[in-house]
Amino acid sequence: MTSAPPAPSGRAEDAGAHARRRVGKAIRDLGHAVVGHQAPADVLHGVADTLAAVTSTVGDGAPRQRELEIGGDVLGVELPEGEPIRAYDDRPFSGLASPWGVDLEVHRRGDEIEGLLMLGAAHEGAPARAHGGIVAGLFDDVFGFVLGILQQAAFTGELTVRYEAATPLHRRLACRGRLRERRGRKIWIDGELVDLETPGQPVVARAHGLFIAVDREQLRTPTAALPAPPDEA
Repeated sequence: MTSAPPAPSGRAEDAGAHARRRVGKAIRDLGHAVVGHQAPADVLHGVADTLAAVTSTVGDGAPRQRELEIGGDVLGVELPEGEPIRAYDDRPFSGLASPWGVDLEVHRRGDEIEGLLMLGAAHEGAPARAHGGIVAGLFDDVFGFVLGILQQAAFTGELTVRYEAATPLHRRLACRGRLRERRGRKIWIDGELVDLETPGQPVVARAHGLFIAVDREQLRTPTAALPAPPDEA
């Protein structure tokens, strides 16, 4: 049986949310099992048939739309020091219910955010190495929690990643981010991904992000109704 991760701190437990977290965790585990293990063709066909039936059943439900908000629990409240931090459950990389998540455990360390994780088989690019896109997405998600420290809604404008070394699978990693500079609506955040299990804890990737601050009310406006962004030098 797949158990669900604990509910985000400060959010009342809800039966539907609990069930969605269980489903998200089960899908993530299945992805790693399919990619990382051999199975007979008849077993895989059976899994595919079961998943198709389940997908049809779930797809018969009414369309679901998350509130037009950003940040979930990380905006509007002070992020606690040291305790695990969660945003909205469907957040692609760190969300508890996300089928694509990396089971990220996020903590605030002073003015820095640290995300602890271990990448698995479904995240593989080159043999025994994480795909670069997974690493980039990880930085983007972790940097979003830095915006929670600042209590500022913002969108990613640019994200630059330098891959210093191969990012290993099945080893403990720490993805860290912190504010470098803020000027007007522009927010620069820097960070690195560290291999915690190799002697010396080498940096395997570094990232620099530029985020553009927005009013939280703007987030309630559907994208199609928004004006073109201003041309900022």
